[in-house]
Amino acid sequence: MTQPAHDLTIGELAARTGLAISAIRFYETHGIVAPLRNAGGHRRYGRADIRRLSFAMIAQRLGFSLATIAGHLSALPAHRAPDRADWARIATAFRAEIAGRIAHLTRMSDLLDGCIGCGCLSLDTCALYNPDDTAAAEGPGPRRLL
Repeated sequence: MTQPAHDLTIGELAARTGLAISAIRFYETHGIVAPLRNAGGHRRYGRADIRRLSFAMIAQRLGFSLATIAGHLSALPAHRAPDRADWARIATAFRAEIAGRIAHLTRMSDLLDGCIGCGCLSLDTCALYNPDDTAAAEGPGPRRLL
């Protein structure tokens, strides 16, 4: 199997993705893309890097950290376009995380709806009220929302 050409310059990749050149270099430092170098030492990117960067931008907008994104992308084959099975593996992991976030946001929204309406006039039913700091035994942070 021949290796796909890495014929895109960083400027061409920037034009295709809408990212600044500095942003592409930033993504590179996090392992999102790994360009090859030509004989002159210039970065050359493959067409698959357009997809990797696009995926990273979307995942970041969904609140995923670059470390998480890079970890998932590291499982993809280097220097070739991911196939359907490759993306399915990543999608499964992200889908589980997204479903957990949706459940957490729904729970938080439900609790906050009560707070917004109560004006703290009903502390006996408030999900956030913590008399005498009894929730401390459950651990640090907002335990009742988590």
